[in-house]
Parts: sequence; structure tokens; C-alpha cells
Amino acid sequence: MGHRVAAAIFGAMVVGVSAPVAVADIGVRVLGEQVIDHDFEFAATVVGGLSGIDYVPGSGEFVLISDDRSEKGPARFYTARIPVGETGIGPVSFTGSQPLRRADGSLYPPRSVDPEDIRVDPWTGYYFWTQEGERSGGLADPSVRVSGADGGFVSELPIPDNERMRADSGPRQNQALEAATFAAGGALFVTAMEGPLLQDGPGATTTAGATTRITVQARFGPLLAQFAYPLEPVFAESQPGAGQASNGVTAMVADDALDPTRFLVVERAFAEGVGNRVRIFEIDTSAASNVLDTPIAGARPVAKRLVADLTDLGIEAVDNIEAMTWGPRLPSGERTLVLVADNNFAARQRTQLIALAVR
Repeated sequence: MGHRVAAAIFGAMVVGVSAPVAVADIGVRVLGEQVIDHDFEFAATVVGGLSGIDYVPGSGEFVLISDDRSEKGPARFYTARIPVGETGIGPVSFTGSQPLRRADGSLYPPRSVDPEDIRVDPWTGYYFWTQEGERSGGLADPSVRVSGADGGFVSELPIPDNERMRADSGPRQNQALEAATFAAGGALFVTAMEGPLLQDGPGATTTAGATTRITVQARFGPLLAQFAYPLEPVFAESQPGAGQASNGVTAMVADDALDPTRFLVVERAFAEGVGNRVRIFEIDTSAASNVLDTPIAGARPVAKRLVADLTDLGIEAVDNIEAMTWGPRLPSGERTLVLVADNNFAARQRTQLIALAVR
């Protein structure tokens, strides 16, 4: 895609200054859920830490990435078949596993990478995946990398300068590039930070929200815009002691594959001793300020509205939801939305898949 085409698409995203366009109410209902057994093994790996998912309509398969930091096995992704339909969601059948590789063809050494989200490029079939970098025990920048279907390294996209790990600025530990999606028919790649950058203020609390950032770039790399995203306050204080609660962005998808301005965003809040609260918001970036090279204070944030609070949908226990993708369309015309919980390889957590129908 040429720079002129990219500029035209970008213009549709940021030049508007009118109020966000009203959209029809969205109805959401639960189709069902599945849980993958703890420490389930496939292809000589332990399946867990699933933090990103994407659906490939051409093959009918799903791609899932593990956030294993090459400690239980090589950093990797899986392919799987997941029956999703009007009757619910069926058991997951894994069909393949591929280790991710560095530019020199070698595997990632332990703790050298922290994969989080994965998207299949609708133009090439390559896998775009994010990783969070490292602040504890040394500074390593987050990144957006591109791999082939065999896991081999293809390229790396640039990141904004403000998202680089520095001693007094950049992402907090484990709150970096958590969410990603293609937009504008694959012409744009959009990423979201889980929590606020150090220079953008403290994280969310029970009494105040916080502000994180969404970045838009052309699929071949150039950075086009960055928007302020307002996080909700945390739903409850941790128990028995305070200070162990948070809220952040963990997944996003384009609302419509061709629309460069509207997205569904998952906010996953967690309070130790209480549990999780997962909400899905629809956001509109068209009237938001571009904060790519500016402080976030005083910026006009994206517009957002609540689409679904999983607590209100009758799901008995919602775990650590970190992944989301559109699935196959139902005969009713509704779209399916598949959510996945990262179990952190912990016995007390679950690798939970939830299927929703969205009108």
C-alpha cells in the first residue's frame, strides 16, 4: 500500500471533530463455554497461557498464542478447530504447534520474549504478534513482530518512542502491548497498551480510572496516530489486604473489518481475593486527539460505551480473559465472538473459552 493510500485512510480516522456517530444498540447473548484441562499436553508442549486468538475464515481454524516466556517450552503458537455455532461451543481440537523464531532462525531463549496477542494478516497469511518486553531485571522494549506460518521471523514493525522501556518512562512491567487487531481491510495495524505508561500517571484504582494508549500504524510500519483510552476504575478492592487490584485493556478487534475508527475493547479487572470483572466496550476514535508525540494530559480521549459486562450475562465464573476474536457468522446473521482466558499455567486458574453471539 502506498503512502498516499495510507494517508487517505488515516485522514478518515483523525480529521473529524464532530461528536461520535450514534450506533444501534448491540445485543449480546452467551452461546456456551469450554475449559481446556489444566496441563493438557499437545505436540510435546503444555497448553496454557493462551493470551491471543484469531479466526481464519478460509480454513475455519483458529490461531492461539501462548505467553510462555520460553520457560515451559519454546515461545509458540497453536492452530485449532473450535466448533462455534447456534448450539454452543464444542471441545477444542488442536491441529498444530509452531515455535516462534528469531531473525537468525534460533528459538527464543528463556525470558527473552513475552508473547501476548496474535493476528493473521488478511493479505499475506503472515502472523503479526505482540510481546510486552521487560522492565524487571533489565530493560527490553515491547515489539510487534511478523512470522510466517512456520514460526520463522519475517520482520518487525516500529513502535512509538514513548512506548520504549526507559528508567523513568515507558510501559509498566507486564502492562505493555497486550492487544492488537487489523483494521481498514488489513491496511492498518492497531495495538493497545494494557495500562498507562509511567509518564501518563498511575494505574486504575477503586476510586479513579486511568488512561492508556491505542496506536495506529500502517501495515508496513509507519506510525500514523495514537489515542488516549480511558480505563474504568477497578470494581473492587483486593481482599484481605488492599493494593492487589488492577484494570487494563487485554484484547481488541475491529468492529467492522473495513472501518478504521470503531473497535471492541476488553477491559479485564482483577482484585485478589475477589476475582475478575470483564467488560467489553465499543470505542470510536474519529473525534479523539492524536497524542502520538504529545503528553496525554488534556487530550480528547476515544468515545466509548459498554456493550457487555460478562458478570451480567449469567456466566458462573469468568476467568482471566486476555484474548478475543470474531468467529463464524450464525445463520441468524449474528456474529460470534470468542473469548479466551489465560490461566498463567496456574492450577487455580482455567483456560476458559467463552462464545458470544453479537447482534
